[in-house]
Amino acid sequence: MYDVIVVGSGCAGMTAAIYCLRANLKVLVLEAKVVGGQIVNASKIVNYPGIKEISGIDFSMNLYDQVIDLGAAFKYEKVIDIELDGNKKIVKTTDNSYISKSVIIASGAVNKHLGVNGEDKLIGKGVSYCATCDGYFYKDKIVAVQGGGNTALEDVIYLNDIAKKVYLIHRRDSFKAENDLINKVKECSNVEIIYNSKVVSINGNEKLESIDLVDNDNNESNIKVDGIFIAIGQIPENGNFIKFVNLDKNGYIVTDNNCHSKVDGIFIAGDCRSKDVRQLTTAASDGTLCAIQAINYCKNESF
Repeated sequence: MYDVIVVGSGCAGMTAAIYCLRANLKVLVLEAKVVGGQIVNASKIVNYPGIKEISGIDFSMNLYDQVIDLGAAFKYEKVIDIELDGNKKIVKTTDNSYISKSVIIASGAVNKHLGVNGEDKLIGKGVSYCATCDGYFYKDKIVAVQGGGNTALEDVIYLNDIAKKVYLIHRRDSFKAENDLINKVKECSNVEIIYNSKVVSINGNEKLESIDLVDNDNNESNIKVDGIFIAIGQIPENGNFIKFVNLDKNGYIVTDNNCHSKVDGIFIAGDCRSKDVRQLTTAASDGTLCAIQAINYCKNESF
């Protein structure tokens, strides 16, 4: 039996694992896809305290090496269910079942993709899903943002102070974002708003060179840009845990300030959790909080 099973190997999950391992707990990390989560796609990380610059892949592998060196078990298996047996948790994957005293769910969220030609090929080479993470690399360059919600407009406001020009592309003639954000965007000096249009192709070989647009009347156009930030929402991967958690209207798990779910011994960390800010630093914070809660739970409960 494990003391802690961590579901997900992003920054939140791996931080939780590190703290639990340093408390001499027996830890299993389960990952369905790749180590690191979304950050693995980042060409450079420059906003994590104490690290001036590192690639997303190197950051992720450093986390993995640290967790393995501390003695964690690590398996590439997708978690499909959790069952309760008294205070014990039975974590079921597509391949096996594991018993644990506690579970930390750090399953993350997936950025919605446009699903257009060139998008996946140019991720990290001009295509980004996080202006706060990658905007710095487009200083004095031309960028576009696709989206019409709060995140898209916040990205535009942020990029306005960095980029030479920002195109805001929205498929409708009005925004669903808050009025305050809309007014701020309209006051931005470097922003051009393109209504009733959507990106249908992202062009380039080694790096992004231009984007193709189609408006609601099927008129086509091409814009030369150095980068595009796609901000059309995220999809939290919480469907397998709905028996033990409460979800907000967008599908994120609701917790208290200490990352507790509604079930004792199940804790929530990272992008899958309902919160206002999703960054590497907040993921690490969540992981730390969850680990401390899990350590105390394992010490104080009978199994």
